[in-house]
Amino acid sequence: MLHLSHPSAVIHGEINISGSKSESNRGLILQKLFPQIRLENLSNADDTLLLEKALDSDSGEIDIHHAGTAMRFLTAYFALCQGKKIILKGSERMHQRPVYPLVEALREQGAKIDYLENEKFPPLQIQGQRLSPSNFSIPGNISSQYITALMLVASRFAKPCKISFTTELTSRPYLEMTAALLEKIGVRVNFEPNGVTIYPTHVLPINLKIESDWSSASYWFSMVALAEKAEVKLLHYFPNSRQGDAATGKIYQLYFGVEMEASENFISLKKIPHFQPPKNFELDLNATPDIAQTIAVTAAAMKIKTKLTGLHTLKIKETDRLAALQSELQKFGVETKITDDSFEILSFSQGLKNPVIETYNDHRMAMCFAPWALREKISIADPMVVTKSYPNFYEDLEKVGFIINL
Repeated sequence: MLHLSHPSAVIHGEINISGSKSESNRGLILQKLFPQIRLENLSNADDTLLLEKALDSDSGEIDIHHAGTAMRFLTAYFALCQGKKIILKGSERMHQRPVYPLVEALREQGAKIDYLENEKFPPLQIQGQRLSPSNFSIPGNISSQYITALMLVASRFAKPCKISFTTELTSRPYLEMTAALLEKIGVRVNFEPNGVTIYPTHVLPINLKIESDWSSASYWFSMVALAEKAEVKLLHYFPNSRQGDAATGKIYQLYFGVEMEASENFISLKKIPHFQPPKNFELDLNATPDIAQTIAVTAAAMKIKTKLTGLHTLKIKETDRLAALQSELQKFGVETKITDDSFEILSFSQGLKNPVIETYNDHRMAMCFAPWALREKISIADPMVVTKSYPNFYEDLEKVGFIINL
């Protein structure tokens, strides 16, 4: 149990967040496919460390715990490792998260992958094959990570490969991030209305500098919004970022009064003077679902009635994030309504004193609620889930005056 408070609700500081987990994980797969690639500012998140360890392992059994990205990327990567036989498994929750769209797409092109327990779910047994298909077919509306996994491995094929979407596409910014990294190493990518084509090429030695993580930055936007006074500099962020969650900047300026100034290698955040928040707003987060929890909690703390849509992927994350949000916000007296793809904040009443936030093995549940400690003391059960994506989170909070007691 971690107890969190802030004596003044005034925050000032310079924060160095490690590289984007999303970019780092993509970079690690590319580096394994093309050893001449060198990576800078790699993420120190658990998910990235687990993926790095798995890629270097000689074991016939890989346990990626809660790392969903690693499960998807490694499924495609090991399917193409000719002669390698791997059992790929994870946590109990990971074995409840579907992987069949990716498995079926790979199987259709000759991959040998078997479900070891429940059909459509990990754990998997993968026997690597020499594959170089010219086409994959996969749903576009379940998880962009399935498509990214195919885009990454397709860069190593001997011929162009089209990945066709059988449904409407969701979370496109994550695919554009993948495309941007591929293009940096010389691989041409062409988006079409119903798919994306990868044109492999000879990759030259290159340094890939990983931008700091925008999902992690979102919690700092929330802190600035909820603080009485605030000025925060976040290092290693680039103009024209390819990370989808960079949309946080515009969202927090428009609805929560946070001004962002972008420089060549950092962003500065401060409160907009005399900002009047809206009484309500509606926002489609289909392209950026990972910041939905942060936005919902900020809106609830500022007592803004809010409807967030495009959230169908949140039910198959580390937990059912919509149900988890609803349960925890209830402790603050916030009444909400959820559907399969939306989250709505309806009304506000008196909440519990010193509420204890359950994390549901979900790193984002701990971090999205932490800024509320600028308004009142809170406690977080199982606080170290943050190591999945932001291991230095609490140390960084202490730098700007938060008081932490275990």
